[in-house]
Amino acid sequence: MSPDIVIVGAGPAGLCLARALSGHGLSIIVLERQAEQALAEPAFDGREIALTHGSQALLERLGLWARLPDEDIAVLRDAQVFNGPSLFALKIRAEQAGAERLGHLVANQAIRRAAYQAVSDCADVQLLCETSVRAIEQRQNEVKLVLQDGQVLQPRLLVAADSRFSETRRQLGIGAQLKDFGKTMLVCRMQHEQDHQQIAWEWFGYGQTLALLPLNGRQSSMVLTLPPREIERLQKLDEAIFTREMEKRFDRRLGAMQLVSSRHAYPLVGAYARRMVGNRCALLGDAAVGMHPVTAHGFNFGLIGVQLLSDALLTAHGKRQDIGAPAPLARYERQLRLATWPLYQSTNLLVELYTNDRLPARLLRGAGLRVAQGLLPLKKGIARHLTARTG
Repeated sequence: MSPDIVIVGAGPAGLCLARALSGHGLSIIVLERQAEQALAEPAFDGREIALTHGSQALLERLGLWARLPDEDIAVLRDAQVFNGPSLFALKIRAEQAGAERLGHLVANQAIRRAAYQAVSDCADVQLLCETSVRAIEQRQNEVKLVLQDGQVLQPRLLVAADSRFSETRRQLGIGAQLKDFGKTMLVCRMQHEQDHQQIAWEWFGYGQTLALLPLNGRQSSMVLTLPPREIERLQKLDEAIFTREMEKRFDRRLGAMQLVSSRHAYPLVGAYARRMVGNRCALLGDAAVGMHPVTAHGFNFGLIGVQLLSDALLTAHGKRQDIGAPAPLARYERQLRLATWPLYQSTNLLVELYTNDRLPARLLRGAGLRVAQGLLPLKKGIARHLTARTG
């Protein structure tokens, strides 16, 4: 079989790319290990995705936004950053970027469901589930995939979109710079007594990092980062004891709390591919750039990749050029690196500083936040960056 494009990975990034390329005369196959039912009705995984204005606009164009239930969309108005036990916070306000809000928070579960529904309407996209790639053969100007059932696919372009630990990337011989932070992130939904006022928190405590992502009503997604063994202990606690411990970790700044969801843990490992493209292949989403969640830009970067890659491919296709040729792929790689490399590096540096609990680092952290609070142009720049608005 010789489709135009094969996408490995039916996560949100892979499905959004398929939807973006649909309707232009291209044949597209998406490969996925999971059963199709798991894509149609994805399980709650604890992750809430912070979407910028730019990401929302792309999801609207792809027909996903209209498929998201209102109850799964929460307003993210402002943000604030705390350091240690201090009540002082660096405040980032949406109005500093000329906006009413920094963005929206949407459950990953809802985005996955909407992406599946959008692609299901595309006659030119074939979804092959419960399958995986056994081998990839690359020769001059061609790529061939052998699936586990023996089926052979020879696309004009192969796109790897199968997570930051991408097996497809490895089979293509493309390495990645992995950054293991040695910590695990626990996520869950909590109900709380005090109103969050649609403000996100990033709290770099001593020995832990806490985040609050405001949901609808007096509920939030709570994110706690600790060494793996501590997270394992917390997952084993019964609901009442876990709730009391979360109240204590948040210094009761939100009053009484109640666990209202299952708990999920994820290892904190960043990834940045050494190459974004190769011989008739390209990387997308976390397979290209897997961010630390502190800036909440992971899926936004994935959508930037969707926009850049689909633009490059459709431009070449519109000119009757080879979509798998080096020129459109080089354009995609260049633009994606420009859009992601500076923030990837600065995020890692930020995390290193704000999780270092030695006294000099503590003093520098606190001083840095207070200096930043007085620099209005800096805060405007951060706000514009978080909203993905230019200015």
